[in-house]
Amino acid sequence: MSSVASGWYARLDHVCPDRVEQLEKWLDSWEEAVLHRLPIAATMPGFWPTLPAGLISDPGAVLEHLLSRHEAVSDGRSPRGAYSTPDRLVRAVLADEFKGISRGSREPPATLSLAAMPPGFRAYAEKLNQNALSGSEEASEDAIQRGEVTRTGIPLPLADPAVAGGVIPGRVIRIHVSRCDDLSPKEAREDTLRLLRGLQMADPSGIAVTCARRRILLVLARSGLVNLEGDGGSERISRKEAEEILETSIREVDALRDDWPWHEAPRLLISRPPWLRIKDRFRGHPEGSQMRKELSKSLRNTTETDGSRRFSTLRGNVNLYRLFIERGIQLVREGGKVRMIVPDTVLREKSSVALRKMIVKQNQWNSSWSFPEPQRIFPGTSQGVSVIGIEVGGKTEMMTSFGPLRADDLSTKTGLDNSSPFIEMERGPWSVWTDMTWSVPRMPRDPFARREVLKAIDDLADQPRLGEEGNWLNPSDNPIRVRVGEVDQSKWSSDINSWSQDTDGVPFIRGSHFLLKDGRISIRHPAYDASIKEDAIERGHALWTGSIEAKGVSRVACQAIVNAQKERRLRWAVVPPDCVLGNSVNYLELPEVVLDGLAEEHGGVDEGLLSLAEQLNSDALDLWSRAWAANNNVNNYEIERLPLPPPSTDGTLNYELRQ
Repeated sequence: MSSVASGWYARLDHVCPDRVEQLEKWLDSWEEAVLHRLPIAATMPGFWPTLPAGLISDPGAVLEHLLSRHEAVSDGRSPRGAYSTPDRLVRAVLADEFKGISRGSREPPATLSLAAMPPGFRAYAEKLNQNALSGSEEASEDAIQRGEVTRTGIPLPLADPAVAGGVIPGRVIRIHVSRCDDLSPKEAREDTLRLLRGLQMADPSGIAVTCARRRILLVLARSGLVNLEGDGGSERISRKEAEEILETSIREVDALRDDWPWHEAPRLLISRPPWLRIKDRFRGHPEGSQMRKELSKSLRNTTETDGSRRFSTLRGNVNLYRLFIERGIQLVREGGKVRMIVPDTVLREKSSVALRKMIVKQNQWNSSWSFPEPQRIFPGTSQGVSVIGIEVGGKTEMMTSFGPLRADDLSTKTGLDNSSPFIEMERGPWSVWTDMTWSVPRMPRDPFARREVLKAIDDLADQPRLGEEGNWLNPSDNPIRVRVGEVDQSKWSSDINSWSQDTDGVPFIRGSHFLLKDGRISIRHPAYDASIKEDAIERGHALWTGSIEAKGVSRVACQAIVNAQKERRLRWAVVPPDCVLGNSVNYLELPEVVLDGLAEEHGGVDEGLLSLAEQLNSDALDLWSRAWAANNNVNNYEIERLPLPPPSTDGTLNYELRQ
């Protein structure tokens, strides 16, 4: 969101602090603008701040943002972190989903190409084609009359279990309206009623439900399909009739914990569920701690009618969007489709392993779109975005992964531009690459770099893992562990000072002390390098004066928080025995048998640690780490799962990048 738009919301809070009132007045202004064919800026309350030009064209986006701010504050969170779902992203998702769907009986189904058939099969193919063409109109009309699809080609029932302000159904209705051009006014009216009755929209917030209902009503009125004043007649739907249908089609329901109130299972579910960890809910609420415990317990204990737990993938630090993915798959009928707009971390994070396994083994995971953090697809947040497409039931044999995508790859006509980069994840190699955790790798956009990453993944996938027991580095049954530096820099800040030779203390090592120069990693700290200038960043926060003592042994350590755009992701170095480490540094806790083996092989423990650090700094492992990184942090579990090929006889890695 631009600073101008952000400032408008702040000024609005000043003149109208009641956020429910903000929503009500905005909807009233929107309705008046529709009735009188005026810009919404002309119908807003006079005491409201002047609406920026960037917000005039899409009243729905403003509604979404006002609603997200209201829900953030009522949840105990800051409204500054609230954001609306980008309309262009929703349009692209819907365009991709609907591009293969014909408009009822007006377009015949695809037929077999005779030229592509061997001569012996042509007669059979001709018969199939004739049957398809002759029966297509009747079959499509039957499907329309059964309520399975609209004449404009929208599958029914269409569901969204987290409808919020109605961005998904609002855009679906606009697509429907644009496809009504070929219909008579009477047919358009009937088909619109069919669509409204086929909606299954839910949200636990009563205010969100009210906003979604009214938004859809206004979109229909703006399109000339609903008469806001008076009777509808044979060509338009009356307001009363539309509102009665919307009361049934959009309901106040907690889709995660309540029963789904509709009897017919959806054929298509499209949603942008909440991206919120349970531990972050109610954070500023006076009773927040108790409310979080109750919510977590309720979700874990939610059961189906047969007594089974509803959520089988509820693991670790639970984020609500993961539960919505699993719930969406449960709700949709066999062969139906699920499209979810979720954080990009779902493709790689450890806490989503159970969810990915369920998707791959019990369903057909068709596609994933991946927009990395710098693209800022959502205004106001730099979080990476993914769109996953799933067909319910069956088994995944291949999934097409599109990425890294840019904002200009989005197409409101086809979904993604035809030049968008992609890889096809075949089940066999995919399972080997990820040890059946079904992670989806981050890929560079450059074709040459993509080939190098794919080769690194393919060559390293079968190698032993650093944290495994009984491998070439660690023959014992005591695994190598990854630990975080012993000092929490925020908790112990008063004991961390700038470096001074005259002050008692020991060297304090943090991430900024890992220096990459000429392709090699070293520790650049004033305790070990007197040439560092007085005003250098390495001298700040470099002295530890607290009670925690140095380990007294050398360690192999890694910079723990690394910006994904830096030259390298993994930066390993051997840290001296007289220092303490901040929590922006990870280090390896090596069993005695590993230290003894390194000392015997290299003539000393420190020499062995240096050799190990050099191996961990290989280009191949850095490419691997970038590909499978869930986020910008170098996580402990990620390091423990690093493949570690044994050194070759000449002291270099067996794996070398193709030049």
